[in-house]
Amino acid sequence: MKKVTLRSSILFSLLTLGACQTQKPGTGSTHSEPIWQSQAYTIYPDSVVQGEHVARAVSPTELTSNYKSPANAFQSPRITFKFAINGRDNEMKAGTDHHFNCLGGDCQTPVITFGQQLNDPSEVPSDVYLEPSTNLTVRLDMNPVLQALEKQGYYTTPTGDKIYKEDFKGVYIAGGADPLSWDFDNLGGNEQMELKDADGDGIYEVTLTLNAPEDDKSTATRWALTKDIAAFPQYTSDYAVTDALYNMALEEMINAVEPDSTFRTGKEWAGVWTRDISYSIILSMAQLQPQVSKYSLMRKVKDGRIVQDTGTGGAYPVSTDRMIWATAAWEVYKATGDEQWLRDTYQIIAKSLGEDMMNAYDPETGLVRGESSFLDWREQSYPRWMEPADIYASENLGTNAAHFQANKVAAMMAEKLGDQAAAARYNGIAQTIKEGINKHLWQEEKGYYGQYLYGRNYKILSPRAEALGEALTVLFGVADTARSKTVVARTPITDYGIPNIFPQIPGIPPYHNNGIWPFVQSYWSLAAAKAGNDKALTESISAIYRPAALFLTNKENFVAANGDYAGTQVNSSNMLWSLAGNLSMVYKVFFGINFEADKLTLKPFVPKAFAGNRKLTNYRYRNAVLNIEMSGYGNEIKSVTMDGKPLQKAEVAANLTGEHSIRIELANNEAGGEVQHVDLYTSLETPKAVYTSGKLSWPAVDGAVAYQVVKNGKDLEKTESTSLDVDANSYAEYMVLAVDQHGVTSFGSEPVVVVPEKHKQVYELEKFAPKAAYTYRDYSGAGFVELSKQQNKQVQVKVTVPEDGVYAVDFRYANGNGPINTNNKAALRTLQKDGEFVGTIVLPQRGTDEWSNWGFTNAVEVPLQKGSHTISLTFEPNNENMNGEVNQAMVDYMRVVKIR
Repeated sequence: MKKVTLRSSILFSLLTLGACQTQKPGTGSTHSEPIWQSQAYTIYPDSVVQGEHVARAVSPTELTSNYKSPANAFQSPRITFKFAINGRDNEMKAGTDHHFNCLGGDCQTPVITFGQQLNDPSEVPSDVYLEPSTNLTVRLDMNPVLQALEKQGYYTTPTGDKIYKEDFKGVYIAGGADPLSWDFDNLGGNEQMELKDADGDGIYEVTLTLNAPEDDKSTATRWALTKDIAAFPQYTSDYAVTDALYNMALEEMINAVEPDSTFRTGKEWAGVWTRDISYSIILSMAQLQPQVSKYSLMRKVKDGRIVQDTGTGGAYPVSTDRMIWATAAWEVYKATGDEQWLRDTYQIIAKSLGEDMMNAYDPETGLVRGESSFLDWREQSYPRWMEPADIYASENLGTNAAHFQANKVAAMMAEKLGDQAAAARYNGIAQTIKEGINKHLWQEEKGYYGQYLYGRNYKILSPRAEALGEALTVLFGVADTARSKTVVARTPITDYGIPNIFPQIPGIPPYHNNGIWPFVQSYWSLAAAKAGNDKALTESISAIYRPAALFLTNKENFVAANGDYAGTQVNSSNMLWSLAGNLSMVYKVFFGINFEADKLTLKPFVPKAFAGNRKLTNYRYRNAVLNIEMSGYGNEIKSVTMDGKPLQKAEVAANLTGEHSIRIELANNEAGGEVQHVDLYTSLETPKAVYTSGKLSWPAVDGAVAYQVVKNGKDLEKTESTSLDVDANSYAEYMVLAVDQHGVTSFGSEPVVVVPEKHKQVYELEKFAPKAAYTYRDYSGAGFVELSKQQNKQVQVKVTVPEDGVYAVDFRYANGNGPINTNNKAALRTLQKDGEFVGTIVLPQRGTDEWSNWGFTNAVEVPLQKGSHTISLTFEPNNENMNGEVNQAMVDYMRVVKIR
């Protein structure tokens, strides 16, 4: 497999030399044995060494580090970029970019015509790098675009986008060199990246400062405790660096509490965010800050339902991972035993699950629809062709694991509250989701789960490993014992830890893609511990301690390719879920503290590399204070005593009061385990397939040795050709995947549908409801219909189908109430057949005020018998979005297509 190289061979040599050195830098004294060592970095009991970079624990309350990001040192002067009208990727086809060599200081491009590639042919010497603070002026001729807007009222981009004069908001630049970004979803409105025509001649310009030294490219050189952490559990061990990192995390936890006693997500992220606080509370905040956890969780409740505060296309139900809130609420109950909290949160969880059952559950697969949990940046996780409606229709591993556990939590809560019927119902739903995950997402040949099902009417599995989802299947019990061991042993691990996804997506900068997130690494540690894998656990803990020590803060993320925090699209210090994960290594791994509804159990796992003595004092559990001492290593207990008396089981009763001492001696058992080490790897570009006159064809993809053609979700043919004759006499949905020399596939192409005319019907909505008066463009027929909470709350369409079958029903729509990447105004409606519920239609945001930007909703499969039927689009109580007031879209027409 091809290796994603470090920024230079010089840097790689430094890393390798540093990892292999035997003397403590600056002292001349010999290191003690390393805890963990690789070519990338080494963890010692009192230090972390990565090449020339060293972090040291001076004391349990002080750390030093000489880490400085190498991000600016070896930047290439060959600048790759692209223009974007209204911030959209619409100038040239995917994979075609402008290339300009900026050599010898400040520079200026020639005038580039929009849509015509600039490819600087000059050679760049291998030892020449971009000079610091280089000013690059980019010049763009927009006259052909402007003339088209004036002459015909619109301009059609080379990618097929139709931009109307009234919708033209500006042109922006995207690219790969900081401060440029390939994040098209966040370009619109970014003044720094907008080109301007100051003199009105149609030549737009922007000047960018490249390779600028920035304050955040170097961290502090010293951390020393300044907060009073005495109220929290105190931890000491034989490993000075872990003790200091624990104390640093406690201090950052204090920093992460706002004046209103809610959690702050990170230094750069103010406010309470549903998934961030939930994952943090599960990791350790329920133990340390139960009251703040309660306040924070209740801040994310509106109208008695859990808030989905982020997600593609206007949040809910394109994103549905809000349900991880339920697991966090249950964790708080187990930590506190608060019966009122149990009753209150059960009602919230029940209402939210009820909505999701109507809006997001797929009865065919048993899975839940919605975006990958926490991976809510479209291009970082999905193929570029996928619209928000496609993402809603996808069925993701991590999100389904969260829904499985939410239903298990609801069942346990119902049982505690005496509602056995509800408990049985929720357990049944959880079992259905579990069976769906194991049937549709498990990859026997790989030994781990795929990331999601995607496509249109026929879906395929993306085989990428998804770190958080893999971990949650183990932790929540979706994977059985055997599969749990396999998942931990065979999911790909790279030099600096477990990447969010594997393999990486081409052309996407580091963030979720080519990124490692410490909180995800923490969940991976918990999964490794549960699976009994000593080797995986040792390495995973080390991958958490390395960045925290070198950066002297718990960063949000870092680049998977080189372990550096500089270079990802967005980052923050003092990140809540990162510090919560760091603390969880002590509580949930080393001491194995596990809350249950009526007790606390101790299931410690100390990897052999971390063998020794450790203490945790002033640990508060409900009305008791525990002081725990532990010695040895392994995941089996040799003996356990409380207040000097042997315990039959390593458990603490929920009604225990007062202060008690617990002594644990581990059995020093060899847990063993394997790890699947791989080089970071990038898959091929996604093919773009088209259909013409009985032939499916696609341009060649660089690096492809073959192409896999999929028909209706099943492999049809593997070919080295770039075309294939196909049958045009029946409905078929084709996807094409590029295959590289190692057999790794690209994303599937956007589905190409071949459908006989007799199987397709189109119904103009303005024939069935009042036509809207807006002057939007590019609709078909005589107009379009407005759907809102006030207008057309029900639209009924009379349809006649010529034969029995399953029909896909969807709608052409526009929603200009917000951008693709943020806000909360996705519209949704209930679809009924002859008065009976058949599914939910989701009409996500497509761009702020872009009401002439039309696309298609998700399709609902509806069994129809030959003859006439009434298809209704209605607004029901379960169709409330997260905004609560604006639930609006324009609908052009309805399609009814026989798919089988």
